[in-house]
Amino acid sequence: MPVAAALLEELNPAQLSAATYGIGAEGGPAPPLLIAAGAGTGKTKTLAHRVAQLILGGADPRRLLLLTFTRRAALEMTRRAQQILTASRRSRAVGGAEAALLPWSGTFHSIGNRLLRRHATALSLDPSFTVLDRADSADLVDLIRSDLGFAGTRSRFPKKGTCLAIYSYTVNAGCPLEETLAESYQWCDEWEAELKRLFAAYVAAKQRDSVLDYDDLLLYWREAVEIPGIACADARGFRPHSGRRVSGHKPPASRDPARAGARWRGAHRGR
Repeated sequence: MPVAAALLEELNPAQLSAATYGIGAEGGPAPPLLIAAGAGTGKTKTLAHRVAQLILGGADPRRLLLLTFTRRAALEMTRRAQQILTASRRSRAVGGAEAALLPWSGTFHSIGNRLLRRHATALSLDPSFTVLDRADSADLVDLIRSDLGFAGTRSRFPKKGTCLAIYSYTVNAGCPLEETLAESYQWCDEWEAELKRLFAAYVAAKQRDSVLDYDDLLLYWREAVEIPGIACADARGFRPHSGRRVSGHKPPASRDPARAGARWRGAHRGR
């Protein structure tokens, strides 16, 4: 039995069906496939086998886009696919395009970062923009919070982590601030006007200093794929119908970051 076929024996029937679906059929690209599975069902193993089968079937790994939610998952997926390929071709070293396996494997944020730099000019971004991690974003919020005098209020104003969580949820869910406060942060609703001022200043500071936070990476990416020229360029760079991994989570709904920022500033001016 060929090594590649033998390796598939470790998969159960459902995993095997997902890993091999449409590959090699009629000599064309694999058709679209959505895999929905819960925790502990072998999603990582199945998708690693599917990636390996695509490459063994002739797909260029440089044109496969693999998105996950964590760095650990991305590294594990790439490692497993590499192990399967190596075992399948144990008679010769893996080389050529496979030597740098899956260069477009990563988290939504890391891939978004790379693609936004590629299209920065079209998006009116500085190509050398800096990315703030959550800790840096919280520190910037805290600095602005102090500058606006909210840290010294008689009644306790929300701390930086809470402020950032409110902002992040609101821009990603695309809902009004008052809705976010009413549903999840009722104890902060007395600070709605001040939070609008804080968020407007936060957006202005990011734009002034050419920095993006993690939310911006998704917001601007969403905006980018709605621009026909960018969408076509990216689509040509990746193999169609390579499949997607879906778990119990989903990426947040996104909004145009420029419009979101304008909404904060406009809400403040209108008061």
